[in-house]
Amino acid sequence: MTSREPAYLIDHVSVPVGDLATAKAFYIAALEPLGFGIIMEFPGAVAFGPAGKPQLWLHQGMPSASIHIALHAENEAVVQAFHAAGLAGGGADNGQPGLRPHYHPGYYAAYVHDPDGNNVEAVFHGQP
Repeated sequence: MTSREPAYLIDHVSVPVGDLATAKAFYIAALEPLGFGIIMEFPGAVAFGPAGKPQLWLHQGMPSASIHIALHAENEAVVQAFHAAGLAGGGADNGQPGLRPHYHPGYYAAYVHDPDGNNVEAVFHGQP
């Protein structure tokens, strides 16, 4: 381990989607409350992230199995806004905003299935 540790472990994730336009519309809505927007677009691909950091890539492809993506939220209100925006953007509810103490005290999350059935979560870990 070095004295200069990164602020995050995963640099970026790429997810194949069956219909890029539909997935893009969902993620625009769902990720806005988390501070993520479109950073880059190429034919067949779009990248989302905060302030110039493309961290979540969607690309036209054949989804082979659903995945779970958990995204950090700054507070409970952001988790709630993510859930509402995800549903308004075409997602399906997979868990209302609320505490999940079976994970750990203060774990507050909400879950939405994207148009390809992936489980997208926003989570706030509470106060340290």
